[in-house]
Amino acid sequence: MPVTLSIGRVIALRGPVIDVAFDSGTLPRISEALRVTRDRGDTLVAEVQSHLDLTTLRAVALQPTSGLRRGAMVEATGHPITMPVGDEVLGRLLNVLGEVGDDGPPLPATMTRWPIHRPPPPLSAQAKAGAVFETGIKVIDLLIPLAQGGKAGMFGGAGVGKTVLVMELIHAMVEKYQGISVFAGIGERSREGHELLHDMRGSGVLPRTVLVYGQMNEPPGARWRVGLSALTVAEYFRDQKHQNVLLLMDNVFRFVQAGSEVSGLLGRLPSRVGYQPTLATEVAALQERIASVAGASITAIEAVYVPADDFTDPAVTTISSHLESSIVLSRGMAAEGIYPAVDPLASSSVLLDPLVVGQDHYAIAERVRETLAHWGELRDVIALLGMEELGTRDREIVTRARRLQRFLTQPFAVTEAFTGIPGRSVKLADTLAGCRAILDGETDAWPESTLYMIGNLDDARAAAKVKAA
Repeated sequence: MPVTLSIGRVIALRGPVIDVAFDSGTLPRISEALRVTRDRGDTLVAEVQSHLDLTTLRAVALQPTSGLRRGAMVEATGHPITMPVGDEVLGRLLNVLGEVGDDGPPLPATMTRWPIHRPPPPLSAQAKAGAVFETGIKVIDLLIPLAQGGKAGMFGGAGVGKTVLVMELIHAMVEKYQGISVFAGIGERSREGHELLHDMRGSGVLPRTVLVYGQMNEPPGARWRVGLSALTVAEYFRDQKHQNVLLLMDNVFRFVQAGSEVSGLLGRLPSRVGYQPTLATEVAALQERIASVAGASITAIEAVYVPADDFTDPAVTTISSHLESSIVLSRGMAAEGIYPAVDPLASSSVLLDPLVVGQDHYAIAERVRETLAHWGELRDVIALLGMEELGTRDREIVTRARRLQRFLTQPFAVTEAFTGIPGRSVKLADTLAGCRAILDGETDAWPESTLYMIGNLDDARAAAKVKAA
């Protein structure tokens, strides 16, 4: 028996929020997609957010509402927003609705489409996070190891290098990582999206990558739902193709920000610091779907903007509660020219455990943290009285801590065009060997500059010989 879809009309319009009245038929369900016809004949898509009474609902448009008027016809689709999934989306740039945005040919009309609202895998089907995910970035592999099938976040304020680090992780991983990559650009600048597409075409990794963008100039509804659209594509490759997926999201804070905008437009009372009262629910709905099942995993690396460098912000604390690894970027280190500006003491990972990484790795990482922490305690004394007032042991610790800090810097492939220094990827074994040598005092006589922006310790050794000669 065919289903009769409800037909309604727009009765109120406030920016991207639309009130629709239905005279007959069943009122569309929450999260169902609506098609709204404009005067010029084209349609826009909206999503049902609340039922105002038995015949009226409130929806949020995912496309600009310019040219829309009261009385416009609205048709219920009978299903949520859907995303095209399958091998045909590889190498393409899509928007929140699955429409092509890279000036390429349109996707086949017969493609399979999945709803963007899906339940997470049941707990009985979920697998634990697997092996350590080696990135080739020294400070991350040493102190904040990432898990295959886990979730990692990069936290930092404006201008400390979150996007550059995400780009480097894409560059470093995709070449060695035999799987599918899905990039979700949430509230990204158009320039950043264009640069990423251009870089991926040039490096040859685009055929195994899907780019899904809800850009900064789009309505809040699009930025709010684009993370779910990208995650739906990732779930298809995990569940149907049984392939490992690398999911990169930049920036998850803008997902929360878009949800806050939508919440205000819908007339909900704000909660702490003005955020939406449904903050924890919305973040959990996104994060809990990022999971591993037997034979395939989704590994997520998420950039998180920290407003005003306040790490107690409700959005930041809510997002961090879902993550296994937290990479904290420091404005002070960035100001000193220490890149990547990862704060080794504020960052953490549940995988830095001798049962996971091994006793040798754990012992070196703890010695590095201890040395850097001791240096931090002595900084005020050094600033006031100078190095000469320190004891012999303290001077030795400061000397080695400064060399460790410089050794953990690294030139990136994505910044080579700006710095002129070729990017370096360093194996974990070389990172451990270099840190052990510095901690044991082998480099005490070397100039600090020989350890800055290098790959492994052999590069520093060669530079030290040149300077000595």
